[in-house]
Amino acid sequence: MNDSSELNESLKLAVVNYSDSLLKVAFTYLKSVAEAEEVVQDVFLTYLKKSPVFENSEHEKAWLIRTTINRSKNVLKAGWFRSRNPIPEHLTYLPAEEQTLLQAVMALNSKYRLPIHLHYYEGYSIDEIATILHAKPATVGTWLARGRQHLKEAIGGFET
Repeated sequence: MNDSSELNESLKLAVVNYSDSLLKVAFTYLKSVAEAEEVVQDVFLTYLKKSPVFENSEHEKAWLIRTTINRSKNVLKAGWFRSRNPIPEHLTYLPAEEQTLLQAVMALNSKYRLPIHLHYYEGYSIDEIATILHAKPATVGTWLARGRQHLKEAIGGFET
């Protein structure tokens, strides 16, 4: 019974500590708050069922992000998701410049959108992103550079 209570406490802490980050990661893929929330619920159910053992909190967070990415990709592959007409997310609560930037980020291809989110919103280094996405650091650096270039073009950045 002690193992069960430890798992429940660990899960509660994970939900409190990582829910917002996981929602943002799922949202970068799915562009839907409701779908992102459902994915995050599934991720925490998987956590509960599998009872993974982590080396530290960073390992736990990386596992949760990777699981969220995989689950989001599975949702995108589902036929019902591709055929639906998504309801636009309302961003009126954000200042105009933040709405513009977020819309530009969300319009990026996911191979640029996710690294930009992980780097600028979650604070991960290129090496950490490479580990999470199972890619080479040089590839992640290229994705970030190209994503920034696309953002610059989309929001009318200045030429240097």
